[in-house]
Amino acid sequence: MTDMVQATSGPSAARVSDTYRWAQLAIGVAAMVMIANYQYGWTFFVPDIQKTFGWDRASIQWAFTLFVLFETWLVPVEGWFVDKYGPRIVVLVGGVLCAIGWAVNAQATTLNGYYLGMIIAGIGAGGVYGTCVGNALKWFPDKRGLAAGITAAGFGAGSALTVAPIQAMIKDSGFQTTFLYFGLGQGIIICILAFFLLAPKPGQVPNVVANAALAQSRRNYQPTEVLRQPIFWLMYFMFVIVGAGGLMVTANLKPIAVDWKVDAVPVTLIGMTMTAVTFAATIDRVLNGLTRPFFGWISDMIGRENTMFIAFGMEGVGIWMLYLWGHDPIWFVILSGFVFFAWGEIYSLFPSTCTDTFGAKFATTNAGLLYTAKGTAALLVPLANYVQQSSGHWDNVFILAAGANILASLLALVVLKPWRKAVVAHSTI
Repeated sequence: MTDMVQATSGPSAARVSDTYRWAQLAIGVAAMVMIANYQYGWTFFVPDIQKTFGWDRASIQWAFTLFVLFETWLVPVEGWFVDKYGPRIVVLVGGVLCAIGWAVNAQATTLNGYYLGMIIAGIGAGGVYGTCVGNALKWFPDKRGLAAGITAAGFGAGSALTVAPIQAMIKDSGFQTTFLYFGLGQGIIICILAFFLLAPKPGQVPNVVANAALAQSRRNYQPTEVLRQPIFWLMYFMFVIVGAGGLMVTANLKPIAVDWKVDAVPVTLIGMTMTAVTFAATIDRVLNGLTRPFFGWISDMIGRENTMFIAFGMEGVGIWMLYLWGHDPIWFVILSGFVFFAWGEIYSLFPSTCTDTFGAKFATTNAGLLYTAKGTAALLVPLANYVQQSSGHWDNVFILAAGANILASLLALVVLKPWRKAVVAHSTI
């Protein structure tokens, strides 16, 4: 059964001002900033956990993988709640679970304890992430790529300001205290923000805007229909192979720096001096955030697939160059930043492409279904650690990641673009 577009179904409310829409977006961004450390701060805890308990790195990194799995694979369920009951309750529960997750980590003395803590935090962070991105897609049908990008930027860059404080607190007070204080603080702020989030009513937002570069469906696909669409699975495959490389670097940034003996080397760039790993982590977070609205905005103008071709190609080249030159501390900082800049845009391009293809009414659930690809990609992170441990070097991991991005770049232009154009044309009939 074909559903009419949201803006034309049911009683219409009056159009809201752009200021109101941007305020809703800002609340979503603030919530995303608060969940950023649960993923991007993890790498700083790994060496101390390893030193304290003596577990091998691959076993510890299963906690990161479990976090990403539960952060992503439950998003469609959380999205269904959002589409049915609104964003407030899901973000509120998410904030509580985030706080509990890192509080569990603060007390953990076994691997299973860390696995449990990161699973709980993952469920909470996923509820916040899926809700805020889905809400942005609904409030801004006229600037979908930009809105999704700005929201996702909160998650990508949100931890940049806390890179140094987290490392300092770990050094001064221990990693358990750091888990507890940051976990509780971030969770409480998320709960407060939840009370200000609203979903748009029919008529409050502009209709889908016509753009020759953007193929946008006027039909709203049910989530069960989306899963039967072969083009959805092409996007899913592309998301997985691009996502895996970035997640591998995210989880292992400090371990890679340690293995390449650049982690503690002072680096001076743009008038600042920090150790290579602190500098790299700070720049990476900022660029990983900026890329999301930047490429989202570009995609609103030149099309999603053209933008994917450019960005994924840059990522493939960036990973290859990091592999070749990353043993130099200055190049490690610069090229890891380039890698994150070329990677983070997947979190604006794929949700907006999904909503363009399958409609806005069930945007939170449908984008959530596609977002589970990040969880599937996370399964490859421990695999990367096993490959590195068995060979004693990172060479094969970097070569595979670079090749996967080049493949995704070509698929976007050669396969996804013409196929999606045909699907959208058919869905408007």
